[in-house]
Amino acid sequence: MNLKSLADKLGMSKTTVSRALNGYPEVSELTRERVLRAARESGYEANPMARSLAVGRSNVLGTIYPLLPADLGDSMFLEVVGGMSEVLEQKRMNFIIAPVSPANEMPSYEQMVRGRRVDGLVVSRTLVHDERIAYLARAGFPFIAHGRTQLDAPYAWFDYDNEAGIRMALERLLSLGHQRIAMISAPLAMNFAAQRRASFLATLAGARLSSDPRHLVDDCIDRRAGHAAVQTLLGMTPRPTAIVVDNHLAGVGAVRALLDAGIAIGKDISLIVWGSMADTLADIDVTTIDQPNARAAGAKMADMLLARINGKPAASLQELWQPALLTGATTGPVVS
Repeated sequence: MNLKSLADKLGMSKTTVSRALNGYPEVSELTRERVLRAARESGYEANPMARSLAVGRSNVLGTIYPLLPADLGDSMFLEVVGGMSEVLEQKRMNFIIAPVSPANEMPSYEQMVRGRRVDGLVVSRTLVHDERIAYLARAGFPFIAHGRTQLDAPYAWFDYDNEAGIRMALERLLSLGHQRIAMISAPLAMNFAAQRRASFLATLAGARLSSDPRHLVDDCIDRRAGHAAVQTLLGMTPRPTAIVVDNHLAGVGAVRALLDAGIAIGKDISLIVWGSMADTLADIDVTTIDQPNARAAGAKMADMLLARINGKPAASLQELWQPALLTGATTGPVVS
């Protein structure tokens, strides 16, 4: 059954049937239902290549992702992708992840845009100064940034309030009497890490405290780096009484390092980690800065990107969700 046969069976023009199948608003709901019912009954399936050529769309969204070794085992990453995929499946669209090496990331963006292989892109792990976002904005290609960046032109983005999350964590530790507080950060070229570090320093300054520069460790975005950072902090004199880790991948390594050193977490040293700690192997209730509804966040980004593809202005597609502090067993009063 092809489009012409379906149109002949219904006694309609090919144009009307095509528009009904593709959801054009000028087709009445009654006609659309009649066409869809006939398509189901006859087993009609649109030729995806012909459809793409006809409407100028691939019905595919994607992300170009320099995958880290831990990413495919990262439950938060998978939840976000799952939320995007659910929305797109309902619309009979697909979502692809194109893994690349960091050196080939920008050429991959250029190739994807020139070839129009996808209708829109999700840009993840945004940088303070992000060449990818600047390029897509100049090219007029639909995208949504998962995170913010410093760009003068308006662009679509979804993010959590990095400043507020770190401020809540520090206020909790300060209320427990902690003053020597360390921070383990992802690479500070990443916008979320830069914003979280700035909030950390500003909150300490607001409490009339300064941070020991030795207690600020960055470039930690996986378990191994988080483990090594905690080992370094434990070797200092005086060592910090509390540690904030700005990403959950490094947080898993931090927990492991503290347990390996025989530290009673929450008593000897307090610990707060940004993000879900479901991946930690330790049976311990970690105090976290939670990004609620990761799956809903993925769904929201998919909806926003579809709206951008359909012409909604980028400046009206900017969403900031609030994190929440979930108090667990890894924070307690400072031990004098």
